[in-house]
Amino acid sequence: MEIREFLALVVPFIIVIYLGFVLFIRPTRPVLLASLLGGLVMGLINMLFDIVAYYAGWWYYNLNGLTLHVPLPFYITPVLIYGSIVYLLIWRFWTGQGRWFALLLLFGVPTFCILRDILGMTSGSSYIIWKSAFSVPIMIAMWLLAFYIGFLLFQRLAPPRPELTWQDQQKTEEPLEAEQM
Repeated sequence: MEIREFLALVVPFIIVIYLGFVLFIRPTRPVLLASLLGGLVMGLINMLFDIVAYYAGWWYYNLNGLTLHVPLPFYITPVLIYGSIVYLLIWRFWTGQGRWFALLLLFGVPTFCILRDILGMTSGSSYIIWKSAFSVPIMIAMWLLAFYIGFLLFQRLAPPRPELTWQDQQKTEEPLEAEQM
């Protein structure tokens, strides 16, 4: 799939999935903006590493229609999916019984991105051609830096999620019980 096909077929699907998650999570405006900014920083770091890797001779994309030697529409995935949605899910599940899921995302997403790129390179199913032995450690550093710098920015800008106490939960359930009788 080339860049134009990705833009026409995949990007609208990514945006619909993103909007679905936003409707499910229901973040406040500052949290949503912080997640988008964190995702944008993640995507920009990813793009910067790809540009530097091209000029340093570590790897390059073998696609037509590149801008600055990178496929610009491909970065919507790190910005919205691996960045903004993941940061919103971590924010949503950080407190309470879902904390294990937030920690799984916090450590699992960068690991998934690293393994996906390494397996894509070894199986030949990636659009990236790796030319150097330094490619793997640099790619690992890229994903770790991009994800955690974006997350730290998100964490600094986003207000914490308000916790409902047991009494608050009981107050919200009482009107429902009274209406049923």
